[in-house]
Amino acid sequence: MKFLDQAKIYIRSGNGGAGSVSFRREKFIPNGGPDGGDGGRGGDVWIEAADGLNTLIDFRYQQHFKAQTGAHGQGRNMHGAKGEDVVLKVPVGTQVLDEDKETVLLDMDAPGKVELLLKGGNGGWGNDRFKGPINQAPRHANPGQEGQERWIWLRLKLIADIGLAGLPNAGKSTFLAAVSAARPKIADYPFTTLTPNLGMVDLSPSERFVIADIPGLIEGASEGAGLGTRFLGHVERSASLIHLVDGTQDDVAGAYATIRHELEAYGGGLGEKPEIVALNKIDALTPEAREEKAAELQAACGHRPLLVSGVSGEGVPELLRAAWAEVRKTRGETAPAEDDEATVVETPGGWRP
Repeated sequence: MKFLDQAKIYIRSGNGGAGSVSFRREKFIPNGGPDGGDGGRGGDVWIEAADGLNTLIDFRYQQHFKAQTGAHGQGRNMHGAKGEDVVLKVPVGTQVLDEDKETVLLDMDAPGKVELLLKGGNGGWGNDRFKGPINQAPRHANPGQEGQERWIWLRLKLIADIGLAGLPNAGKSTFLAAVSAARPKIADYPFTTLTPNLGMVDLSPSERFVIADIPGLIEGASEGAGLGTRFLGHVERSASLIHLVDGTQDDVAGAYATIRHELEAYGGGLGEKPEIVALNKIDALTPEAREEKAAELQAACGHRPLLVSGVSGEGVPELLRAAWAEVRKTRGETAPAEDDEATVVETPGGWRP
């Protein structure tokens, strides 16, 4: 399935049905009066957050959604039926934006959430509504009310508990594949990951959380370099970030500073999120090189980074436990005290045990 996280669509509610002009004509009833029924109301346009969806790809092949017009009224005071509604099913985390692509109209952030987008037009009155002592045989009826229409943008922000950040080829996809059942494409060249991937981590039957692997950032991403910051919106809702730094590169401190700069330049609160820094690919380093790289990274971020390897699994359980502690804080649960060296900071300038 191809990933699509934004789409522009046209929606229109149904017109109301027209009222009927009719008169009762039956044998033995010589003075039958007006009996025109009302028109039916036009269909509404609804939006529903459906669990199990993770892309807006369906809206690439259909961009126009129109609710049904209400049925017209008929004689014998028969009212028209209501027009059929249109229900847009979108992934949880989808935002509905105005045509300017900035004004947020709705945020579908909970499974099963249903909201009304456009209301259908009212049906017109039949001539039976207009009869009276003065006008006993009205020969007019109201037309149905016009429906509403507009263009909207749908923008998906995946709801994940933890977001993975790092330069291209930092080992994010390998780490995600090692800790979950997700199977992202993995290769030894940068920008292998072109779309976000989600993975469910199961520490125990009662300890589960979702990790989002975001395509790698590069220097100047906030100005549009590389893939830009298009996919960073998918980690805005996450509890914290896991910042993976490739331990095999020469300048680990510079790599850390590059990503921090792009996160802060993007905004959206990403620069203030709790961050777990991890030196990845330690399986390819000697013990001396590990300590040297860890010391450089510690000087840059202000605390001791975790040492992990997505390939061998070394240090991964400790990293996941630190991430789970942050997830529990976000969910309002009390995390148990840890007596290890894992350190999680909310800003690069400070640390806390």
